[in-house]
Amino acid sequence: MASSTPASADLETAAADEDQLNRAFAALSDPLRRKLVARLAHGDATVNELAEPFTVTLQAVSKHLKVLEDAGLITRRRDAQRRPCHLEPSAFGPLALWIEAYRDRTEEKYRRLDALLAAEEGNQA
Repeated sequence: MASSTPASADLETAAADEDQLNRAFAALSDPLRRKLVARLAHGDATVNELAEPFTVTLQAVSKHLKVLEDAGLITRRRDAQRRPCHLEPSAFGPLALWIEAYRDRTEEKYRRLDALLAAEEGNQA
């Protein structure tokens, strides 16, 4: 039975967020899936349209799209006889925030190293 304390809710949210990040990064680890995302950034497309420039089967493209969909990066909808895929830009926000946080930490470490090296250089002069 799950606890309803604020701390446990925060932990559950953090775990869900981490799971979402893991699925999104795993989905984007494949070069073909990244190319599909890049194509969808230009507009919605059907599986046939997405598969056209590649030498893989429609079934393979569909499987890749399913991985992207399960990660929340794309959605599919029915539009009469068409089933276009749609990129979900909001799903990339948490990825960007995660990357930015690590970039900020790394830049801060380099700033401290630069300051340390400058101080050391000043001591040697």
